[in-house]
Amino acid sequence: MTDNARSTRRRPLLRLGVALALSVPVSLVMTSCAAEDPLAQQAAAGDGKNYIAGDGSVTEYAADDRGEPVDVTGTLFDGTTVSSTEWDGQVTVLNFWYASCAPCRAEAPDLVSLHDEYAPQGAEFYGVNIRDEQATAEAFERSFGIPYQSFEDKDGGVLLDMTRYVPPQAVPTTIVLDKEGRVAARILGLADRSTLKALITDALAE
Repeated sequence: MTDNARSTRRRPLLRLGVALALSVPVSLVMTSCAAEDPLAQQAAAGDGKNYIAGDGSVTEYAADDRGEPVDVTGTLFDGTTVSSTEWDGQVTVLNFWYASCAPCRAEAPDLVSLHDEYAPQGAEFYGVNIRDEQATAEAFERSFGIPYQSFEDKDGGVLLDMTRYVPPQAVPTTIVLDKEGRVAARILGLADRSTLKALITDALAE
């Protein structure tokens, strides 16, 4: 690992995504999926929507360079309000998704498997759904047997909170928080199982 951040699969699109975050309004949810996805087509059309493609970039952040714990508050689809202050002492995995996103569907079984493996070891998983109504999100969760809950984030509240620390920049994006609630790693695009497993393992070992 370098003094600041290292890429494990591909180079990160931008260092902490700062330059892009400054130029793209958070309210314009930055998303992509497969090329046939309407949002991807919208991006290709160049119509100013500013949807950004996730390319599978993986960035890890050295413990000394992670900054402050994230301050995130949101509401789950079941109506429960959750704050990041509840995550102290545990590793937390946040996965940004929506139901019609092809990579989100592709990575769902791996997320379920990793949850089942690491939840007993102290890792908490949450989805962050940036697009769907509750019925659509719940149908996806039933279809893939998702065992953890998701934030209803159509208003972009959780996305906005996280952008202050490390911009998600794409859907899917998976962020791993360390036991102090700081961003330890980010995957832009479809999460490779072995890579995410290594990131969670490393965070739990700290």
